[in-house]
Amino acid sequence: MSDSPIITVTGLVKQFGRFAALRGVNATFAPGRLYAILGDNGAGKTTLLRSLAGLAPPTRGTISMLGTTKLRDVCAQLGYMAHPSLLYDEMSGMENLRYFARLYGITEDARCEGVIRAVKLDPVLERPVGQYSQGMRQRMSLARALLNDPRILLLDEPFSNVDVRSAREMAGLLRDLRDHGKTLFVVTHQASLLESIADEFVWMESGQIVDRTPDLRRGETA
Repeated sequence: MSDSPIITVTGLVKQFGRFAALRGVNATFAPGRLYAILGDNGAGKTTLLRSLAGLAPPTRGTISMLGTTKLRDVCAQLGYMAHPSLLYDEMSGMENLRYFARLYGITEDARCEGVIRAVKLDPVLERPVGQYSQGMRQRMSLARALLNDPRILLLDEPFSNVDVRSAREMAGLLRDLRDHGKTLFVVTHQASLLESIADEFVWMESGQIVDRTPDLRRGETA
């Protein structure tokens, strides 16, 4: 597998009014790796993820992804899971995925059924998502992010409110996706779930990347 960067971030600044959520981030990320993005609340983790997803355009700086700075050109190769599930409560899980699949031009139910089973849910469950537990909603949100078989997955707190067994199963699925060549960025406050899985832990503070380590032990501030 090539170690040429799949993403290069240069001088990335993102301001909301007078507040700078990202402050000159510079980084390169190799393909086929799982990056755990760590840091306290307000460190800039979610803003970095949204910037990579093309949802928070930079105030200054550039993002090059899959060889282009035009993120709209590669958005079909991204899978994004926001912290809120962003599912339609009145629809069943299968109905939700059918709707989102159509946006990608996917018409086969088999794809929807496959990603639902991959996250350990039942595609024939008919009750509306509004009656799901929070953990089930998280898993269905992950299924939606997998629909288009993306090369890059951007996941914001995928383990939030998920029971321990299900969280471990989800972590195992992320490992398998990485092992099949996907590149994953996982923002989480539950880093221990990725301790034996992540290729690199990326630490953020005050809108900057301050450390990158192969395990949960931090070194000197960058």
